[in-house]
Order: sequence, then C-alpha cells, then structure tokens
Amino acid sequence: MADCCNDKTCEIEALRNRQSSTLKIVLGINVAMFIVELTAGLISGSVSLVADSLDMLGDALVYGFSIYVVARGARMKARAALFKGGIMAAFGFFALGQAAYRIVFPEVPVFEAIGAIGLLALAANSICLALLWQHRADDINMSSVWLCSRNDIIANISILFAAAGVWFTHTGWPDILVGLAIAVLFLRSALFVLREAITEFR
Repeated sequence: MADCCNDKTCEIEALRNRQSSTLKIVLGINVAMFIVELTAGLISGSVSLVADSLDMLGDALVYGFSIYVVARGARMKARAALFKGGIMAAFGFFALGQAAYRIVFPEVPVFEAIGAIGLLALAANSICLALLWQHRADDINMSSVWLCSRNDIIANISILFAAAGVWFTHTGWPDILVGLAIAVLFLRSALFVLREAITEFR
C-alpha cells in the first residue's frame, strides 16, 4: 500500500491538494469582502472603502489564478507570479491616483464607515493570513500569495488609523497619507514579486 512517508510523488500531490483547498477558502473570503466593502463604500460615499474593495477583488483574481497553477510546473508558477506582481503594481498606482485626486479635490470621508468595515476587513484578512501561513515557503506561487495577504493586514490596520485620524482632525489628510503609504507598500511588494519571478525564469 502506498505511503506518503516513502512516496515523494504522493507527498507532492498531498501538498498540492492542501494548497488548493486553502486557496479556495481565501478566494471565497475575498469575494465576499469585495461585495461587502464595495456596497458599504458606495452607500457611505467612501472612496477609500471602494478602493479597498477593488484590492479585495484583485486578491480574489490572484487566488483564482494561483489555484490554476498549483499543479503546474515552475515556469507556469513564475508566470503567475509575474501576473500577481502586475496586479499589485496596478493597485499601487491606483492608490497613488486616489491620493492625488483627494489632494486636488479634498473631502472628509465618513470615518464611522471606514472604521467599522476596516475592522471587518482586518478580521477577514487575518483568517486568510492564518490559513496561508503554513504554505508561505512552499514555492514562489504560495510565497507571493502569502505576501499579498500580509500586505492586506498592514493596509487594514493603516485604514483604522486613518479613520481615527479623520475623526480627530476633521480633515481628509490622514486618509491621504495612509493612502500614499499603502501605495508605496504595494509597489515595493510588486517589485519583489516581479524580481523573484524573473529570477525563476532564468
């Protein structure tokens, strides 16, 4: 009878199954949070929540693509990492654009909505990070997925600080500064993922 302790093929297949199951769970969480954040953002008129909902949608696309490449070879996983790095870079530039827009057209966001949905997003992303933790060093595919999830936690905490800052100052500047910081974080992570993918191709 085959035993995974002695059969490397069996071990690899079991690892791929675990990766796929984990990615499907975090995919579902991100799709649900995209709908929640987008709805709340549109109702409350919060640009930051709408922007963060798009980040959730981007993550969902990343996880979906990662599920596709779990059983593929290293070259396909490197292509997936390039794709994910491109998405991260796109959201980084989008966040920069949002910050620039708010500087030109200032507005005071609804801090209650930002705080409440920010807490919900933090809880959702904490679950995703916990699920992905055991796979963070499996391969370039899972490493880049885990990095996306880690960035989401940092972004959610920053959004809570932005909500508190808006409440305290009654201005949109805390939200703008946090937006700029999140943009830099996404762009740095995108550069890291793209560099790793290019190295894998070589």
